[in-house]
Amino acid sequence: MFSKIRDRNIWTIYAAILLLGIAYGISIALIAHHLDLRGFTKPDMGSLASWFALGIVSFSLPMGGLIRRLSAKTTLVLSLSGYAASVTLFPGLTSFTAIAADRFMDGACSVGIWISCETILLVRAPRGMKAFVTTIYAMAVAIGYVVGPLAAEQIARFASIHQAFLVSGGLAALSALLVVLRLDPDDGTAEHAHEGAHDGAALDPDTGAPLGFGPLLDRIKTSCFGTFAYGYFQASVVLFLPLYLMESKGIARSDTIVIPGFFALGMLLFSNLAGRYGDRHGHLRVMRVLAVIGAVMVLGFVFLSTYAMMAAAVFVAGATLAAISPVSLALQGVVTLPRDYGRANSIYNAFYAAGMLFGPKVSSILFARYGGAAMLFHLTALWLAFIAFTVVYAADDPAASKRRADRAVAEVA
Repeated sequence: MFSKIRDRNIWTIYAAILLLGIAYGISIALIAHHLDLRGFTKPDMGSLASWFALGIVSFSLPMGGLIRRLSAKTTLVLSLSGYAASVTLFPGLTSFTAIAADRFMDGACSVGIWISCETILLVRAPRGMKAFVTTIYAMAVAIGYVVGPLAAEQIARFASIHQAFLVSGGLAALSALLVVLRLDPDDGTAEHAHEGAHDGAALDPDTGAPLGFGPLLDRIKTSCFGTFAYGYFQASVVLFLPLYLMESKGIARSDTIVIPGFFALGMLLFSNLAGRYGDRHGHLRVMRVLAVIGAVMVLGFVFLSTYAMMAAAVFVAGATLAAISPVSLALQGVVTLPRDYGRANSIYNAFYAAGMLFGPKVSSILFARYGGAAMLFHLTALWLAFIAFTVVYAADDPAASKRRADRAVAEVA
């Protein structure tokens, strides 16, 4: 791993996102519990999650232009600092309006972090290692998501939930400091180094100019559906799976705090393996296989009864569905030019945010009216729709075109 990735800047991003992942893990594990203890209803929680997603949606598309104007490093530092402020303020807020505004700020800063990191990584990663680099990025996040809930449980047990959020804010601030001190300024060197290394890159076939919004979206639509489905699913289960386990499965509140850790552990252990298969056999094909296995696990949440079985199902769901995100990002990296990464990543994250915007709201309504099982059935249906989409648009993966060409050559021979 160390011999394959020699760029120090990539490792700086990994270290920064690891710290941020722990901060995210702490806050994610406690948000639902904090709001529940404050007396907020399930629809309230869904609405607050939607405010977070609205922050992402509102700033996703402008982030590409902001990165071009300020640089990816500057945007990343500002976004990390803003997230540190929002998570530190969160536990002290009491009104729905104040919390909604804070969650909006959280989302706006989070999307700035993601797009900046993804742009830096895709620019600096060689073509044949896109998924390898992005899945290690996902693993760094996953380590944080594993450590974060465990830390949250201990802090909440021996101190308070309020203090756990302060720890989360401190870790985010430390991540910003690391980027300031260790990440090289953007100078375009890496971008130009890989500019000509993209077969079938995102250029207008008639003019040779960069693709417009519509054609660029068409080029990355399978990645966008994948990240939409993941955002929809992730935002829904983070909020409502712990409550479902408590209400329908009789699992103690303290045991549900670490449930996100099982999901992240699966992501940690299998994301890089999925990435290597994606680089070798085709990203979209691997995404389809992962979605099939993950959909079965989501459906299994309804029928499993013991805590151990539920934890195992969450682990497998993390190993499959969470791995779709970095693999879909890698697919985007091989069908667009480096100069379009910021714009493409903005579109990509807008779809992720749209999933996070609609998922909790729809899930909260289904949960409140029909119960947790209905919520899980509709999440399974979402992944089945994604699977069908990957079959219909299988040709969007350059690896599929290469396989067809190889078969044609073999038939002629």
